[in-house]
Amino acid sequence: MNLASLDLNLVVALRALLEERNVTRAGRRIGLSQPAMSAALAKLRRQFDDDLLARVGGHYELTALGEVLLDRTTAACGLLERLFTSQADFDPAVESREFTLAATDYSVTVFGAELARAFDRDAPGIRVRFTQIPAGIVEEPGALLSTVDGMILPHGIISGFPTTELFQDHWVFLVAEDNHEVGDDLTRDDVARLPWVTYLRAYDSPAVRQLGMLGIEPRVGVSVDSFTALPFLVAGTRRIALIPALLAERLRGSAPVRIMKPPYHSVPLQEALWWHPVHTRDAAHIWLRETAARVASAGHPLSG
Repeated sequence: MNLASLDLNLVVALRALLEERNVTRAGRRIGLSQPAMSAALAKLRRQFDDDLLARVGGHYELTALGEVLLDRTTAACGLLERLFTSQADFDPAVESREFTLAATDYSVTVFGAELARAFDRDAPGIRVRFTQIPAGIVEEPGALLSTVDGMILPHGIISGFPTTELFQDHWVFLVAEDNHEVGDDLTRDDVARLPWVTYLRAYDSPAVRQLGMLGIEPRVGVSVDSFTALPFLVAGTRRIALIPALLAERLRGSAPVRIMKPPYHSVPLQEALWWHPVHTRDAAHIWLRETAARVASAGHPLSG
């Protein structure tokens, strides 16, 4: 495939068609007439040798290839937008733009809030938008990284992309204050015997892998897509939960729970800012990475 022979305008048309599943609405979205959009669809069908949109009754549905192309086209558009907005110079005091960072609610609470304050203080025209990390990050990290400015995620989950080290943390357990099955110290028997509340997107994390190596298979009773909800789901129950220590301290007193050390030497948590290589030499992104590292170093004495 010769990239020079491709009409990159078709990428925008393809995304609109796959997301809208309607020629008229897709054309209106990107400023093309209905005949022009129909012509673009015809070109795309020839390019892929597939209908992409198939009529079913009174509406269109995506073909199998169309479903595959939907996520890839979104990622490609994101990458192209970031490629063509790259800057050779960047003055944070006068620039106006938005950075999008994928992160967990844990990262936003213990780090993102301070990063946003630094933006307000040093770069009043800069905005930051935090989005949830999708469940498929392990399978296709490059696809996500191509659609955002960065992702805040610990080491041990993905690899092969550039990073800026942020801060270190460690794991602790939450136990209800009125859980009399647990004494002053949590034991391995407690961890194996009691039901758990878990963070839904634990992925194949080092902390989870360590439990398996210790022969512990958590008895998961509740899963939730939020670290900050863990104390409230532990309170008043027999459940226990594994949570980063910095967040546990931030949430101390919000629910009647005890913060307890693991009954084993838990693996450390090294948070980092991951980014797609397309951003490496972009002046605005360099400023973002340097600011993130500075904020992390100032706010966390264990930062890397």
